[in-house]
Amino acid sequence: MASTITDARAFLVDVAVETERTDAVQSFVSQETIFVELTTSDGLHGLGYSYTIGTGGRAVLSMLRDHLLPILVGQEADRIEAVWYRLFASTRATTTGAITSLALAAVDTALWDIASRRAGLPLWRLAGGFRRDIPLYDTEGGWLHLDTDELVAGALASKDAGLKGVKVKIGKPSGQEDRERLTAVREAVGSHFDIMVDANQSMTSAEAIRRARLFDGLDLGWIEEPLPADDIEGHARLAASTSTPIAVGESMYSIAQFREYLDRGAAGIVQVDVARIGGITPWLKVAHLAESFNVHVCPHFLMELHVSLVAAVPNGRYVEHIPQLRAITRTGMTIEDGRALAPETLGLGIDWDRDAMDDRIVL
Repeated sequence: MASTITDARAFLVDVAVETERTDAVQSFVSQETIFVELTTSDGLHGLGYSYTIGTGGRAVLSMLRDHLLPILVGQEADRIEAVWYRLFASTRATTTGAITSLALAAVDTALWDIASRRAGLPLWRLAGGFRRDIPLYDTEGGWLHLDTDELVAGALASKDAGLKGVKVKIGKPSGQEDRERLTAVREAVGSHFDIMVDANQSMTSAEAIRRARLFDGLDLGWIEEPLPADDIEGHARLAASTSTPIAVGESMYSIAQFREYLDRGAAGIVQVDVARIGGITPWLKVAHLAESFNVHVCPHFLMELHVSLVAAVPNGRYVEHIPQLRAITRTGMTIEDGRALAPETLGLGIDWDRDAMDDRIVL
């Protein structure tokens, strides 16, 4: 007899940021973490999650409680594709967009949590099992409000810890100031250490091309989100003008968007975010799509979950080190010699602290 979903509930947990985080367009003030808990007729439980950076969490929760969770009860838990598409089809009036994708992700990750437990396999093996360890790069020492000395100190600390690179936010009013900050970091860490930069969609196409040329000689790993995510033509022009890879994906909410970027040669690095794409099911499709274009996947944020997914696929290159769940987990991600190890535990591999979560439930 098929295992069906007998109970589905959602709740919102507010997790404070662990450090001050600023970029060219916003500050990261809190993480509204939306959880979905599913129970099946054969006694399995799955806990999935999604997130917003400070706003919109209640809208996602409303989408789940008012529309999606009632559809789930009675569905077969092991038919993940069928469930995903049924929920997606029920939200046609709001797709493609952030609220729907974030809600779908919370459900989909709960279903994969159940699937892993039923299969008796950790997520990274169930999803493909290509390798277990993945290089880490650090973002926490590269925020835009930090001065040059602090950037250098953060980069050196990351290098000393064995991490393989750092990301530095750009978008200062003067391109020369960005260049001076990056030059100081490059001189401090040497040539055998990756430096990535992130503009957070703050530039025009012309300015992005100008700054990419200004950064020539710094051997940057990539330029991330230089333009608004819907400016595919601008990204294509920029990619054609520079040898530095252009990284996009954290603000994209459908497989079709990634396909168009890749087909136009507008993305040299894919940063698909499991929450914003709608879950593990579409995340894997984007990763394999990128593989068909010979493009690496270096996902945005959610390191505790992305470590398993990057480990699962052959074109996974990096996991972004931004700890954010330590307040509601009992143990953290395992790191050895600057590389993250995908957990061998069943389910999503995240050691949730339910008491700490209960203390932070807001809805």
